[in-house]
Amino acid sequence: MTSSTDQPDIFSGPITAPAVEKNNLKHVIGNGTRLASLDFYRGLVMVLLMLEASGLYEYARNLSDPGSFIHSAAIQFDHATWHGLHFWDLIQPAFMFIAGTAMAFSLTRQAAKGSTWKQQFKHALRRSWWLFFWGVLDYAVRGNHLSFELWDVLTQLSFTMLVAFLIFRWKPGYQILFSFGLLILNECLYRFIKVPGFDQPFTDQHNFGNYVDVILMNKINTGGWVAINCIPTAAHTIWGAVAGKWLLTGTGNKKIKPIIIFGIITLITGYALDISGITPIIKRIATSSFTLASGGWCLLALAFLYYWIDLLDHKKFLRFFTIVGMNSIFIYLFFEIVVHRWLFDYSNTIVNGIISPTGLSEAAIMIISSLVLFMLQWYLCYWLYKKKIFFKV
Repeated sequence: MTSSTDQPDIFSGPITAPAVEKNNLKHVIGNGTRLASLDFYRGLVMVLLMLEASGLYEYARNLSDPGSFIHSAAIQFDHATWHGLHFWDLIQPAFMFIAGTAMAFSLTRQAAKGSTWKQQFKHALRRSWWLFFWGVLDYAVRGNHLSFELWDVLTQLSFTMLVAFLIFRWKPGYQILFSFGLLILNECLYRFIKVPGFDQPFTDQHNFGNYVDVILMNKINTGGWVAINCIPTAAHTIWGAVAGKWLLTGTGNKKIKPIIIFGIITLITGYALDISGITPIIKRIATSSFTLASGGWCLLALAFLYYWIDLLDHKKFLRFFTIVGMNSIFIYLFFEIVVHRWLFDYSNTIVNGIISPTGLSEAAIMIISSLVLFMLQWYLCYWLYKKKIFFKV
């Protein structure tokens, strides 16, 4: 990971593609240097993750009465136990989808600068390596011993970004067909490779993904996550890149029309596969129905945000979120490694010690503690932003 004191650029990146006219690029991003809707989308995802790292959602679930509105809402901020789709199950797909969309704008800027495909490929390999490294490091320490695990979102992203790069110069239709091919491949791997003990495609701890994890890491994730999720979820990054291409062509509302149509198709198809009983929606093994449904939500979210923020010019109050998105990889590693393993307990102890004499309830103190921890993380992002320090991989 490297840092820079220059203004970060969502266009800087590893991808090259057929050139898009500079005038069209200026039309897409306006007079500024960034796509406001994409910055907000990224920042929103990171703010939600920071709140989760602060313990707010867990406190809301544990402290609210079962059946209450607060409890029902808080459940949506946790992953579905196995079958089903909660709001929180859309966060990782959005993270990977946004990376693909930013890639589309990266290629335009880099192509305009005259970067060769070979130069971009070297950059892509280097970037994937660092994503893989930080992803493995995130899970490397387990108690008092080291561990090699491949379940982190960054290790997944290191693969999906490279795949999206390699096919980026294809026409959008071919890219979409390739992504569907990955989903079909995933279905075949789970359904037709029969390994004793791992021959139940949609059963936790007994599916093909668990078998691959035994080969790769000699262990199975107790939560049901599998490393080969990177195969189907590469579709999220590819679809993000395709959506970015569509935003770089056409004018006005025509930019988002194909995004909306494709989003509706994937959304309906994903839920239809689940409702019909063909393939259940399971985020933990990224079934094709899950990938399609979650990808559909991501596409529609981007279309709405682009329409509302960039076309209708509703850009007030975005800064709170975009500041966090400026250093998304850094703050992700910060709350994964520092907050979870050290700062969480340290901060809670200090806040509890200061506030408990006031007589507030334990529930109120826990909520305040989580919000204090969240604001500490946000202020770190703000301080980096003010100092123009931006970490990149």
